Amino acid sequence: MIQEAHNAYNSKDFDLAFKLYEDLSQKGDADAQTSLAYMYQNAQATEKDEQKALQLYLKAAQNKQPYAMFNLAILYANGIGGVSMDLFKAHELYMEAATREVLPAMYEVALMLERGLGCMQNFSEAAFWYEEAAKRGHSEAFNNLGVLYKEGHGVIQDYKRSFICFKKASDANLPTGHYNLGLLYDQGLGVEEDHDMALELCRKAAYGGHEKAKDIIKGLQEDGKIVF
Repeated sequence: MIQEAHNAYNSKDFDLAFKLYEDLSQKGDADAQTSLAYMYQNAQATEKDEQKALQLYLKAAQNKQPYAMFNLAILYANGIGGVSMDLFKAHELYMEAATREVLPAMYEVALMLERGLGCMQNFSEAAFWYEEAAKRGHSEAFNNLGVLYKEGHGVIQDYKRSFICFKKASDANLPTGHYNLGLLYDQGLGVEEDHDMALELCRKAAYGGHEKAKDIIKGLQEDGKIVF
């Protein structure tokens, strides 16, 4: 029945999905409780009700439903949805979800470990979780892992690995990935120096909204060094 509910949701038959999730939720199905909470949170086939969403997420999280824990973590990290901001609780929940292979949770827990938010700063643990997320194709995790390899934070400094990570992020069309890869080409770190390639990547980053890249391109234009 849960698959029937998922199928209805994915085909955008929200009324049917809501009914099926509600029936299953009342029987204690944690997956259904999580999905029903999401529908209350986003006003799908029902009025928005953050309190009901929160209660359902909490019930599902008690049964270790990975996405319930992840969605709760978002609430605690931002102090929204009826809870006060609690970065320690957010980190704990992200970690629980990450260990159950929720991809965005792997990235978020790495970010918190890198910055020391809700936990002790730990670059090596951050690198581990960025790598786990990167293995599963998370472009921002590739970029951030590249930064750690470039700076030698939590890992042995390795420009070639940094290049590989930034290249993956750039190939995924991540503006920050374009920018960081361009810096390596500009400085000849982990790759042969190539200022033309660096400029091309800086342009891509600027087109993608990267503010620092925009400033660089603007400065070059004003100096008459490049023309679009």
